[in-house]
Amino acid sequence: MESEKKKVMVAIDESECSRYALQWTLDNLSQTIDNSQLVLFTVQPISDFTYAYASSFGAAPPELIRSIQENQNKIASALLEKAEQICANNGIVAETVTEVGDPKVAIYEAVEKLNIQLLVLGSHGRGAIKRAFLGSVSNYCVHNVKCPVLVVRKPVY
Repeated sequence: MESEKKKVMVAIDESECSRYALQWTLDNLSQTIDNSQLVLFTVQPISDFTYAYASSFGAAPPELIRSIQENQNKIASALLEKAEQICANNGIVAETVTEVGDPKVAIYEAVEKLNIQLLVLGSHGRGAIKRAFLGSVSNYCVHNVKCPVLVVRKPVY
């Protein structure tokens, strides 16, 4: 039954690392994916309107905020549609989910809410210094989510 299938979630963004992780998952975990429900997940960042506060009104105009949010929705939808098509080309039907927020928190919450049994993430391959300043979504997930986490790193040739 569909409800008894295990769930595998691949968290994606616009990066090449993310696309590689999705394709790697389809190529290397096909047996797992065939017997599971695949969830494609992306996070829309929380809009930072601080640059808009420089206007003479002291606040971002509502139409600007709406426009930015609509654009983020379009980007997320296009990203998920492309990933869904990659899955379909591999004979896999995937569910798509998007949330707004901090990526590491949104992924953590989605894993809990959707009862995910395996989380797959791409690695951006940042060094220790960049990770210290920028943070690492994969590092956060490895240490905090309650299911196994597979971090896929694109080989460097």
